[in-house]
Amino acid sequence: MSAYSPRYDAALALAARAHRAQLRKGTDLPYIAHPVYVALILERYGFGETLAIAGLLHDVVEDTDVPLSTIRAEFGDDVAELVAVVTETKSASGQELPWEQRKAEKLERLHESGPDVAALKAADALHNSQSIIRDLRRDGSAVWQRFKRGPEQTLAYYAGIADGVRAKLAGHPLAAELDAAVSELRLAIIELERP
Repeated sequence: MSAYSPRYDAALALAARAHRAQLRKGTDLPYIAHPVYVALILERYGFGETLAIAGLLHDVVEDTDVPLSTIRAEFGDDVAELVAVVTETKSASGQELPWEQRKAEKLERLHESGPDVAALKAADALHNSQSIIRDLRRDGSAVWQRFKRGPEQTLAYYAGIADGVRAKLAGHPLAAELDAAVSELRLAIIELERP
């Protein structure tokens, strides 16, 4: 038995190529680390290969020039639909949409979707929130210069994701870990605001 399937390997290769010129915000870390962590979180919690592949590819359509049709052709409707639901609509009619509108749309999709989307979004938010916590403790409030919004809005967004995940994955340990990370993010923000 192989440690991974050819389908998983192809998804990792596509994600690595698509994100090859990108770095994580404010770091020298290659962006591909994030989707790999998302896939690992999903695998750690026992979600199947389809969801892990969606984890590898979840930012490809949103952040690169790879179209959803490529994901559908190479990995099937199931993966393409998961990626489509978590892909942010960044602009309409050639105009960038406001951050608040984009995040509200993502939260609405989460609430309208099923447990697989919730798991995918939970793994994404878990890795992102843990990264922010680590960076806040290392770099202080300068971290917020990397983001379009400050601590209050960012925390509210992650709390909204945790609420949506909890509604779809009640009692699941992934939902509990995300809740704990959002609480830790809240505490890290409070600690920075103390004189």
